[in-house]
Amino acid sequence: MSNNKEKEKSDKKYKLLFVCLGNICRSPAAEEIMRRIISQDGKEADYTLDSAGLYGGHAGSLPDARMRAHAARRGYLLEHKSRKIQERDFETFDYIFAMDDSNYDALRKMAPTVEDTMKVRRMSDYLQHYLSDCIPDPYYGGASGFENVLNLLEDACDGVYKKLKNGDEL
Repeated sequence: MSNNKEKEKSDKKYKLLFVCLGNICRSPAAEEIMRRIISQDGKEADYTLDSAGLYGGHAGSLPDARMRAHAARRGYLLEHKSRKIQERDFETFDYIFAMDDSNYDALRKMAPTVEDTMKVRRMSDYLQHYLSDCIPDPYYGGASGFENVLNLLEDACDGVYKKLKNGDEL
C-alpha cells in the first residue's frame, strides 16, 4: 500500500496560481520563489505555475522595479508580465493562493462555483517560521517591506511545497 501511495504522489501534477492586487509585487515573486523550490527538487514537470492580479491596470507590465531589484539580490529573476485573473483560471488551476484577506474575499466572490471557492487559499496559512495573517503589500512602503515580503513568501512557498510533496491536502 505504501508503494501505491508513493506512486500516486509522484504521478500527481499540480497547477498553482498566485494572486495579489496588481500582479506586480507579491504574486510574481511567489511564482518565481515556488519555481526555484520546485526546480531545486527536480520536479518542474509536476507543476504548472502562474500569477495574476485582481486589478488589470498593470496588464502587460513587468513586476515593480523595486521588487525585481530585491528579488534579484536573492537570485530571483522576475520576468512575468502582469495579467488580470480570469474566470477560466478557476477551471485551470488546482489551488489559487491569495496574498491577503482582501484578495481572498474577492477571489471567493469571483469563483464561478462553490467547488471553485474551495480552491482559494490564504498564502499566509502556509507560513512555518513567521507569524503573519497576510503577505502585506509592499507597494507603498520602503525597502524593508519588500525584504519582509520575500522572507514571508520564501517561508510560505516552502510550506506549500512540503505539503504537496508529502501528498497532504492543502
